[in-house]
Amino acid sequence: MKTHDLETLLKGNDYPGRGIVIGLSADGSKGLIGYFIMGRSVNSRNRVFAAQPDGGIITKAFDESKMVDPSLIIYAPVRVPDPATLVVTNGDQTDTICDYLAAGKTFEEALRTRTFEPDAPNFTPRISGIVRVLGGAMSYKLAILKSDCGCEGSAQRFFYEYPQPQAGVGHFLHTYMGDGSPLPSFEGEPERVVLPEGGEELCKVLWASLNQDNKVSLYTCEIDLATGERKTWIVNANQ
Repeated sequence: MKTHDLETLLKGNDYPGRGIVIGLSADGSKGLIGYFIMGRSVNSRNRVFAAQPDGGIITKAFDESKMVDPSLIIYAPVRVPDPATLVVTNGDQTDTICDYLAAGKTFEEALRTRTFEPDAPNFTPRISGIVRVLGGAMSYKLAILKSDCGCEGSAQRFFYEYPQPQAGVGHFLHTYMGDGSPLPSFEGEPERVVLPEGGEELCKVLWASLNQDNKVSLYTCEIDLATGERKTWIVNANQ
Protein backbone atom coordinates (compact mmCIF):
# COMPACT_ATOMS: atom_id res chain seq x y z
CA MET A 1 0.00 0.00 0.00
CA LYS A 2 1.25 3.46 -0.88
CA THR A 3 2.29 5.72 1.99
CA HIS A 4 0.82 9.19 1.51
CA ASP A 5 1.84 12.65 2.63
CA LEU A 6 -0.96 13.80 4.94
CA GLU A 7 -0.72 17.42 3.85
CA THR A 8 -1.00 16.47 0.18
CA LEU A 9 -4.03 14.26 0.81
CA LEU A 10 -5.89 16.98 2.66
CA LYS A 11 -5.03 19.80 0.31
CA GLY A 12 -6.30 17.66 -2.55
CA ASN A 13 -9.72 17.18 -0.92
CA ASP A 14 -11.89 20.25 -0.25
CA TYR A 15 -14.28 18.26 1.89
CA PRO A 16 -13.05 15.10 3.65
CA GLY A 17 -15.74 15.82 6.27
CA ARG A 18 -14.69 14.33 9.60
CA GLY A 19 -11.41 12.48 9.93
CA ILE A 20 -9.42 10.25 12.28
CA VAL A 21 -5.68 9.63 12.04
CA ILE A 22 -3.83 7.27 14.41
CA GLY A 23 -0.27 5.97 14.42
CA LEU A 24 3.23 6.25 15.87
CA SER A 25 5.49 9.29 15.95
CA ALA A 26 8.53 9.40 13.67
CA ASP A 27 10.84 8.23 16.47
CA GLY A 28 8.40 5.53 17.62
CA SER A 29 8.20 6.84 21.19
CA LYS A 30 4.70 8.34 21.10
CA GLY A 31 1.26 7.41 19.93
CA LEU A 32 -0.40 10.14 17.87
CA ILE A 33 -4.13 10.70 17.45
CA GLY A 34 -5.91 13.37 15.43
CA TYR A 35 -9.60 14.11 14.91
CA PHE A 36 -11.14 16.96 12.92
CA ILE A 37 -14.59 18.13 11.89
CA MET A 38 -15.66 20.26 8.96
CA GLY A 39 -18.97 21.85 8.03
CA ARG A 40 -20.86 23.31 5.09
CA SER A 41 -24.01 24.54 6.88
CA VAL A 42 -24.31 27.28 9.51
CA ASN A 43 -25.44 24.62 12.00
CA SER A 44 -22.40 22.42 11.38
CA ARG A 45 -19.98 25.32 11.52
CA ASN A 46 -21.46 26.60 14.79
CA ARG A 47 -19.36 24.24 16.91
CA VAL A 48 -16.23 24.06 19.03
CA PHE A 49 -14.31 21.29 20.75
CA ALA A 50 -14.17 21.56 24.54
CA ALA A 51 -11.80 19.58 26.77
CA GLN A 52 -13.24 17.26 29.42
CA PRO A 53 -11.82 16.19 32.81
CA ASP A 54 -11.17 12.59 31.65
CA GLY A 55 -8.86 13.82 28.88
CA GLY A 56 -11.55 13.53 26.21
CA ILE A 57 -13.48 16.20 24.35
CA ILE A 58 -17.07 17.12 23.50
CA THR A 59 -18.56 19.19 20.71
CA LYS A 60 -20.68 22.12 21.82
CA ALA A 61 -22.45 25.05 20.20
CA PHE A 62 -20.34 28.16 19.79
CA ASP A 63 -23.52 30.30 19.70
CA GLU A 64 -26.45 28.53 21.39
CA SER A 65 -28.95 30.86 19.68
CA LYS A 66 -27.91 29.50 16.25
CA MET A 67 -28.19 25.80 17.12
CA VAL A 68 -30.92 24.16 15.03
CA ASP A 69 -30.61 20.37 15.30
CA PRO A 70 -28.04 18.93 17.73
CA SER A 71 -28.82 15.26 17.03
CA LEU A 72 -25.84 14.41 14.80
CA ILE A 73 -23.42 17.21 15.64
CA ILE A 74 -23.28 17.31 19.47
CA TYR A 75 -21.46 14.32 20.93
CA ALA A 76 -18.23 13.21 22.65
CA PRO A 77 -15.67 12.54 19.89
CA VAL A 78 -13.00 11.40 22.36
CA ARG A 79 -13.32 9.52 25.65
CA VAL A 80 -10.68 7.91 27.87
CA PRO A 81 -12.47 5.01 29.59
CA ASP A 82 -9.32 3.86 31.42
CA PRO A 83 -5.66 4.96 31.59
CA ALA A 84 -4.61 2.53 28.84
CA THR A 85 -7.46 3.20 26.38
CA LEU A 86 -8.63 6.09 24.20
CA VAL A 87 -11.73 5.98 22.00
CA VAL A 88 -12.26 8.43 19.13
CA THR A 89 -15.27 8.56 16.78
CA ASN A 90 -17.35 10.92 14.68
CA GLY A 91 -20.60 10.43 16.61
CA ASP A 92 -22.41 9.13 19.66
CA GLN A 93 -21.05 5.65 18.98
CA THR A 94 -18.21 6.78 21.27
CA ASP A 95 -20.61 6.17 24.16
CA THR A 96 -21.74 2.82 22.75
CA ILE A 97 -18.12 1.63 22.54
CA CYS A 98 -17.29 2.79 26.07
CA ASP A 99 -20.45 1.16 27.48
CA TYR A 100 -19.53 -2.15 25.82
CA LEU A 101 -15.93 -1.97 27.07
CA ALA A 102 -17.20 -1.35 30.61
CA ALA A 103 -19.32 -4.50 30.29
CA GLY A 104 -16.29 -6.57 29.25
CA LYS A 105 -17.23 -6.61 25.56
CA THR A 106 -15.31 -5.49 22.51
CA PHE A 107 -14.97 -2.56 20.13
CA GLU A 108 -16.31 -4.76 17.32
CA GLU A 109 -19.30 -6.00 19.32
CA ALA A 110 -20.28 -2.42 20.10
CA LEU A 111 -20.13 -1.27 16.50
CA ARG A 112 -22.11 -4.24 15.22
CA THR A 113 -25.09 -2.68 17.02
CA ARG A 114 -24.70 0.58 15.04
CA THR A 115 -24.97 1.67 11.44
CA PHE A 116 -24.34 4.74 9.29
CA GLU A 117 -25.92 8.09 10.12
CA PRO A 118 -29.60 8.62 9.17
CA ASP A 119 -28.88 11.76 7.15
CA ALA A 120 -30.31 10.85 3.75
CA PRO A 121 -29.23 11.18 1.01
CA ASN A 122 -25.63 11.30 2.32
CA PHE A 123 -25.85 8.40 4.80
CA THR A 124 -22.62 9.63 6.37
CA PRO A 125 -20.33 6.79 7.48
CA ARG A 126 -19.62 6.33 11.16
CA ILE A 127 -15.85 6.17 11.65
CA SER A 128 -14.29 4.99 14.91
CA GLY A 129 -10.92 4.22 16.45
CA ILE A 130 -9.58 2.71 19.64
CA VAL A 131 -6.02 3.06 20.95
CA ARG A 132 -4.41 0.97 23.69
CA VAL A 133 -1.04 1.64 25.29
CA LEU A 134 0.22 -1.23 27.44
CA GLY A 135 3.73 -2.29 28.46
CA GLY A 136 5.37 0.49 26.48
CA ALA A 137 3.68 -0.49 23.21
CA MET A 138 0.69 0.82 21.29
CA SER A 139 -1.92 -0.99 19.22
CA TYR A 140 -5.00 0.42 17.55
CA LYS A 141 -8.08 -0.41 15.53
CA LEU A 142 -10.20 1.54 13.07
CA ALA A 143 -13.71 0.89 11.78
CA ILE A 144 -16.12 2.34 9.26
CA LEU A 145 -19.86 1.69 9.08
CA LYS A 146 -21.29 2.79 5.74
CA SER A 147 -24.14 2.23 3.34
CA ASP A 148 -23.68 -0.02 0.32
CA CYS A 149 -23.45 2.54 -2.51
CA GLY A 150 -25.99 4.85 -0.87
CA CYS A 151 -28.60 2.16 -0.22
CA GLU A 152 -30.49 2.98 2.98
CA GLY A 153 -31.38 -0.66 3.63
CA SER A 154 -27.87 -2.11 3.25
CA ALA A 155 -25.13 -1.51 5.80
CA GLN A 156 -21.47 -2.48 5.51
CA ARG A 157 -19.07 -2.76 8.46
CA PHE A 158 -15.30 -2.83 8.01
CA PHE A 159 -12.76 -3.34 10.82
CA TYR A 160 -8.99 -2.78 10.63
CA GLU A 161 -6.51 -3.89 13.28
CA TYR A 162 -2.94 -2.60 13.71
CA PRO A 163 -1.26 -4.60 16.50
CA GLN A 164 2.35 -3.69 15.62
CA PRO A 165 2.41 -0.16 14.15
CA GLN A 166 5.57 1.16 12.54
CA ALA A 167 7.39 4.32 13.61
CA GLY A 168 6.39 7.37 11.60
CA VAL A 169 3.36 5.69 10.03
CA GLY A 170 -0.33 6.19 10.70
CA HIS A 171 -3.70 5.38 9.16
CA PHE A 172 -6.22 8.01 8.09
CA LEU A 173 -9.96 7.39 7.81
CA HIS A 174 -12.44 10.11 6.83
CA THR A 175 -16.12 10.29 5.97
CA TYR A 176 -16.13 11.64 2.40
CA MET A 177 -14.07 11.29 -0.76
CA GLY A 178 -14.78 14.96 -1.49
CA ASP A 179 -17.56 17.49 -1.90
CA GLY A 180 -20.73 16.64 -3.79
CA SER A 181 -24.49 16.17 -3.61
CA PRO A 182 -24.97 13.67 -2.18
CA LEU A 183 -21.60 13.56 -0.46
CA PRO A 184 -19.56 10.55 -1.67
CA SER A 185 -18.69 8.18 1.18
CA PHE A 186 -15.10 7.14 1.89
CA GLU A 187 -13.95 4.14 -0.17
CA GLY A 188 -11.23 1.56 0.39
CA GLU A 189 -8.91 0.85 3.31
CA PRO A 190 -7.70 3.57 5.70
CA GLU A 191 -5.00 5.57 3.96
CA ARG A 192 -1.43 4.92 5.10
CA VAL A 193 0.23 8.24 5.96
CA VAL A 194 3.55 9.64 7.18
CA LEU A 195 3.39 11.07 10.71
CA PRO A 196 5.60 13.73 12.33
CA GLU A 197 7.51 13.77 15.63
CA GLY A 198 4.66 14.76 17.95
CA GLY A 199 1.11 15.89 18.57
CA GLU A 200 1.82 19.60 18.28
CA GLU A 201 3.37 19.19 14.84
CA LEU A 202 0.49 16.94 13.77
CA CYS A 203 -1.91 19.64 14.91
CA LYS A 204 -0.13 22.27 12.82
CA VAL A 205 0.00 20.07 9.71
CA LEU A 206 -3.67 19.10 9.91
CA TRP A 207 -5.01 22.59 10.59
CA ALA A 208 -2.91 24.22 7.87
CA SER A 209 -3.95 21.57 5.34
CA LEU A 210 -7.72 21.54 5.90
CA ASN A 211 -9.85 23.68 3.58
CA GLN A 212 -9.98 27.18 5.00
CA ASP A 213 -13.69 27.70 4.31
CA ASN A 214 -14.90 24.37 5.73
CA LYS A 215 -12.68 23.50 8.71
CA VAL A 216 -14.36 23.80 12.11
CA SER A 217 -12.40 22.11 14.92
CA LEU A 218 -9.32 19.94 15.46
CA TYR A 219 -8.01 17.79 18.32
CA THR A 220 -4.64 16.08 18.49
CA CYS A 221 -3.08 13.98 21.22
CA GLU A 222 0.28 12.37 21.86
CA ILE A 223 0.75 9.53 24.33
CA ASP A 224 4.21 8.79 25.70
CA LEU A 225 4.50 5.01 25.36
CA ALA A 226 6.96 4.69 28.24
CA THR A 227 4.93 6.64 30.81
CA GLY A 228 1.38 6.77 29.40
CA GLU A 229 1.39 10.55 29.79
CA ARG A 230 -0.97 12.33 27.39
CA LYS A 231 -0.72 15.82 25.92
CA THR A 232 -3.53 17.34 23.87
CA TRP A 233 -4.04 20.29 21.53
CA ILE A 234 -7.36 21.81 20.45
CA VAL A 235 -7.95 24.38 17.68
CA ASN A 236 -11.36 25.92 16.89
CA ALA A 237 -12.21 28.15 13.94
CA ASN A 238 -14.70 29.84 16.28
CA GLN A 239 -12.45 31.30 18.95
